[in-house]
Amino acid sequence: MTSSGKVLYIIVCAAGPAADVGRLVTLAQDDGWTVQLIATPSALNFIDVGQLEQQTGRPVRSHYRNPGEPRSPRADAIIIAPATYNTINKFAQGIADTYALGILSEAPGLGIPVVVLPFVNSALASRAPFRRSIEDLRAEGIRVLLGPDQFEPHAPSSGGDRMASYPWKRALAELAELAL
Repeated sequence: MTSSGKVLYIIVCAAGPAADVGRLVTLAQDDGWTVQLIATPSALNFIDVGQLEQQTGRPVRSHYRNPGEPRSPRADAIIIAPATYNTINKFAQGIADTYALGILSEAPGLGIPVVVLPFVNSALASRAPFRRSIEDLRAEGIRVLLGPDQFEPHAPSSGGDRMASYPWKRALAELAELAL
């Protein structure tokens, strides 16, 4: 734990930038956060679990703990990055069919700030269910970084061109604006 005691959950979803989530971990640690990484089940195929566990000093969680296993420290804040179309829509609807979504479903009720950094293409972002999900999350006080100077959806089949410019720092900057 850091001297400040701030615990950040980073929830990583199965999207191209997930392979570089270690960049966000480093940025967060440099800002004094203790990081607990949580991966959606599909994201496990996108990340280097062993390297991330070494980097954070904590196990990467993707499922509920078994009885007798230690609990993760309680989150002071949560960043979902990259956040997929599927996870954003399920989060907005209160669906908790994975460990990551269970954590997210409780967070607003517990007063834990949540920052969502999407990675979606323009075809998905234009869909009415997605637009409603963004509106619903924002109405609950969730910070969704979608739009100018945040994350702007890319054309279908061009996500690979956006990996290097994925705005990891913007998610942490949003937490700083929340004065955490």
